Amino acid sequence: MRAEDIILKAENISKQYRLGLVGTGTISHDLNRWWSRIRGKEDPYLKVGDINDRTSKANSQYVWALKDINFEVKRGEVLGIIGKNGAGKSTLLKILSKVTGPTTGEIKTKGRIASLLEVGTGFHGEMTGRENVYLNGAILGMTKKEIKSKIEEIIVFSGCERYIDTPVKRYSSGMTVRLAFAVAAFLEPEILVIDEVLAVGDAEFQKKAIGKMQDISKGEGRTVLFVSHNMAAVKNLCTRGLLIDKGKIVLNDNIDKVVDSYLSNEDVVSTSSKSLINSIRDTGAQQIMTSIEILNKEGVISGRDVCFRIYFKEDYKENISLGYLIKDDKDANIHASNMKQCDLLFENKTSRFIDLTLKNLPLAPGKYSLSLYFGNGNYDLDVIDNAIFFQVFWDNTSNIKAPLKKWGNVHISNIWDY
Repeated sequence: MRAEDIILKAENISKQYRLGLVGTGTISHDLNRWWSRIRGKEDPYLKVGDINDRTSKANSQYVWALKDINFEVKRGEVLGIIGKNGAGKSTLLKILSKVTGPTTGEIKTKGRIASLLEVGTGFHGEMTGRENVYLNGAILGMTKKEIKSKIEEIIVFSGCERYIDTPVKRYSSGMTVRLAFAVAAFLEPEILVIDEVLAVGDAEFQKKAIGKMQDISKGEGRTVLFVSHNMAAVKNLCTRGLLIDKGKIVLNDNIDKVVDSYLSNEDVVSTSSKSLINSIRDTGAQQIMTSIEILNKEGVISGRDVCFRIYFKEDYKENISLGYLIKDDKDANIHASNMKQCDLLFENKTSRFIDLTLKNLPLAPGKYSLSLYFGNGNYDLDVIDNAIFFQVFWDNTSNIKAPLKKWGNVHISNIWDY
């Protein structure tokens, strides 16, 4: 990149937190820091600290939420930042937005930064939507005349015309996000920083927001930093990506390569079984489903039947209804169904498993996941998102050429008559 094209540069950014406490810790630690500083020495506590791994028990009082982050963003680029929960994505955006400062390192930017990190960030609940537009514009350094020239576009885009003169404390979270995004997008910052907060909005607004971000980057030449767990939106919007894991950048490349690398870290299986005991479940869910396996020993083949066997607790007594959802490698929903739709309940069970057979699987070759919903016919008792990942392969014995995945996920046999 040419130096004049660089609009944001992160140099050796690290962020350290002390676990379990507010502030820097004890008086003795503060005194040690002060004594080191007046002697021109480095902070002694920068030499300690565990890596940012939320799944492991800490051995130190300190943790590095981010460690040695370096990257550059050029003007007009849309950068996607992805990674697992707790990887450090939101911490990085807070540092870039100057909500918090780095422990070490430096952020260099050219122009104004507008950020949308949490629902209601920068809004005052007692002020009306209109007043909050002027307040946010002033915080961004815009004059009243500049804000006034944009305010009607902001109100129309947000879809909150009827409530614009109502205090924001009476808005729903979705309305608040709509107005906050409209303010951030239309007040023309050079850099727009968007966290997962867009997920709060409805489908119509998410489509509008992604379209606006594309206009911002392509038509207006401004820069967007976008964090999301929706891989379809990330691939659709971004040109380049950062993959963050345990506080470090593990890949900085083309967005397709970054998303593929992120998804490839998932446990993709085609012939083995998987325990569901330690799977992450929805809040309040019971641990009823215990394991899942794919019975096709030859692998999951496009166009052939595939059978998933789901095991559950032997002592479970209620009538059983099982539902499932298939998603592709971009986390987009492909197909869903359940026993209740087929007027079935698994009653008077004599075994502790259910076999789910998908006939003539029409999926194009690629990676997919199966989510499970276990209930009693009226409501879900146990829900596991992405219970198992599986790979679909092409049938090499078929005379039909394999469909390109970029043309879609579903393969439909067709006949041409002429």
